[in-house]
Amino acid sequence: QVQLVESGGGLVQAGDSLRLSCTASGGTFSSYAVGWFRQAPGKEQMAVAAISRNGDKIYYEDSVKGRFTNSRDNSNNTVYLQMDRLHAEDTVVYYCAAVMTSTIKVLSTAYEYWGQGTPVTVSS
Repeated sequence: QVQLVESGGGLVQAGDSLRLSCTASGGTFSSYAVGWFRQAPGKEQMAVAAISRNGDKIYYEDSVKGRFTNSRDNSNNTVYLQMDRLHAEDTVVYYCAAVMTSTIKVLSTAYEYWGQGTPVTVSS
Protein backbone atom coordinates (compact mmCIF):
# COMPACT_ATOMS: atom_id res chain seq x y z
CA GLN A 1 0.00 0.00 0.00
CA VAL A 2 1.43 3.35 -1.10
CA GLN A 3 0.52 6.59 0.60
CA LEU A 4 0.95 9.86 -1.28
CA VAL A 5 1.05 13.33 0.21
CA GLU A 6 1.02 16.46 -1.92
CA SER A 7 2.31 19.81 -0.79
CA GLY A 8 3.31 23.16 -2.21
CA GLY A 9 -0.01 24.58 -3.32
CA GLY A 10 -1.08 28.08 -2.45
CA LEU A 11 -2.24 31.47 -3.61
CA VAL A 12 -0.14 33.30 -6.17
CA GLN A 13 -0.56 35.94 -8.82
CA ALA A 14 -0.70 35.30 -12.53
CA GLY A 15 2.80 34.86 -13.90
CA ASP A 16 4.19 33.52 -10.63
CA SER A 17 5.56 30.05 -9.95
CA LEU A 18 4.83 27.21 -7.56
CA ARG A 19 6.48 23.86 -7.01
CA LEU A 20 4.28 21.00 -5.99
CA SER A 21 5.72 17.95 -4.27
CA CYS A 22 4.30 14.46 -4.05
CA THR A 23 5.99 12.35 -1.40
CA ALA A 24 5.37 8.62 -1.17
CA SER A 25 5.64 6.11 1.63
CA GLY A 26 4.83 2.45 2.06
CA GLY A 27 6.17 1.05 -1.20
CA THR A 28 9.12 0.84 -3.54
CA PHE A 29 8.73 4.27 -5.06
CA SER A 30 11.04 3.58 -7.99
CA SER A 31 8.56 0.95 -9.24
CA TYR A 32 5.78 3.47 -9.72
CA ALA A 33 4.94 5.93 -12.44
CA VAL A 34 3.37 9.11 -11.10
CA GLY A 35 0.82 11.39 -12.65
CA TRP A 36 -0.44 14.85 -11.76
CA PHE A 37 -4.14 15.44 -12.26
CA ARG A 38 -6.54 18.31 -11.99
CA GLN A 39 -10.27 18.65 -12.38
CA ALA A 40 -11.81 22.00 -13.13
CA PRO A 41 -15.48 22.54 -12.24
CA GLY A 42 -17.73 20.97 -14.83
CA LYS A 43 -14.85 19.25 -16.59
CA GLU A 44 -13.37 15.79 -16.54
CA GLN A 45 -10.35 14.96 -14.45
CA MET A 46 -7.29 15.16 -16.63
CA ALA A 47 -3.59 14.47 -16.40
CA VAL A 48 -1.45 17.56 -16.70
CA ALA A 49 1.81 15.64 -16.40
CA ALA A 50 3.11 12.14 -15.83
CA ILE A 51 6.55 10.67 -15.29
CA SER A 52 7.81 7.12 -15.62
CA ARG A 53 9.35 5.29 -12.71
CA ASN A 54 12.92 6.19 -13.65
CA GLY A 55 12.08 9.57 -15.19
CA ASP A 56 12.97 8.70 -18.77
CA LYS A 57 9.45 9.27 -20.08
CA ILE A 58 7.48 12.41 -19.33
CA TYR A 59 4.08 13.51 -20.56
CA TYR A 60 2.64 17.03 -20.54
CA GLU A 61 -0.85 18.11 -21.44
CA ASP A 62 -0.80 20.71 -24.20
CA SER A 63 -1.92 23.64 -22.07
CA VAL A 64 1.03 23.25 -19.68
CA LYS A 65 3.80 22.40 -22.13
CA GLY A 66 6.67 24.86 -21.75
CA ARG A 67 5.33 26.08 -18.38
CA PHE A 68 5.32 22.98 -16.16
CA THR A 69 8.26 20.67 -15.47
CA ASN A 70 7.83 17.23 -13.99
CA SER A 71 10.76 15.56 -12.24
CA ARG A 72 11.43 12.99 -9.57
CA ASP A 73 13.97 12.09 -6.91
CA ASN A 74 13.62 8.41 -6.14
CA SER A 75 16.17 8.65 -3.33
CA ASN A 76 13.70 10.94 -1.53
CA ASN A 77 10.53 9.20 -2.75
CA THR A 78 9.33 12.49 -4.19
CA VAL A 79 7.98 13.74 -7.50
CA TYR A 80 7.93 17.44 -8.26
CA LEU A 81 5.79 19.58 -10.52
CA GLN A 82 7.42 22.94 -11.15
CA MET A 83 4.73 25.30 -12.41
CA ASP A 84 5.91 28.53 -14.02
CA ARG A 85 4.03 31.39 -15.67
CA LEU A 86 0.83 30.38 -13.95
CA HIS A 87 -2.50 31.45 -15.40
CA ALA A 88 -5.79 32.05 -13.65
CA GLU A 89 -7.04 29.00 -15.55
CA ASP A 90 -4.56 26.85 -13.59
CA THR A 91 -6.63 27.43 -10.44
CA VAL A 92 -7.80 24.05 -9.18
CA VAL A 93 -6.87 21.25 -6.77
CA TYR A 94 -3.91 19.19 -8.00
CA TYR A 95 -3.62 15.51 -7.18
CA CYS A 96 -0.76 13.12 -7.63
CA ALA A 97 -1.35 9.45 -8.28
CA ALA A 98 0.86 6.38 -8.62
CA VAL A 99 0.70 3.11 -10.51
CA MET A 100 3.18 0.27 -10.74
CA THR A 101 4.22 0.27 -14.40
CA SER A 102 7.30 0.60 -16.60
CA THR A 103 5.56 3.13 -18.84
CA ILE A 104 3.47 6.23 -18.14
CA LYS A 105 -0.30 6.49 -17.93
CA VAL A 106 -2.53 9.47 -18.65
CA LEU A 107 -5.92 8.05 -17.78
CA SER A 108 -6.98 8.49 -14.17
CA THR A 109 -8.58 5.06 -14.14
CA ALA A 110 -5.14 3.49 -14.64
CA TYR A 111 -3.83 4.78 -11.31
CA GLU A 112 -3.95 2.80 -8.10
CA TYR A 113 -3.02 5.26 -5.37
CA TRP A 114 -4.00 8.88 -4.89
CA GLY A 115 -3.02 11.73 -2.65
CA GLN A 116 -5.44 14.07 -0.93
CA GLY A 117 -4.75 17.00 -3.24
CA THR A 118 -3.21 20.43 -2.83
CA PRO A 119 -5.09 23.56 -3.92
CA VAL A 120 -3.60 26.11 -6.29
CA THR A 121 -5.19 29.52 -6.69
CA VAL A 122 -3.89 31.97 -9.26
CA SER A 123 -5.26 35.48 -9.09
CA SER A 124 -5.37 37.54 -12.26
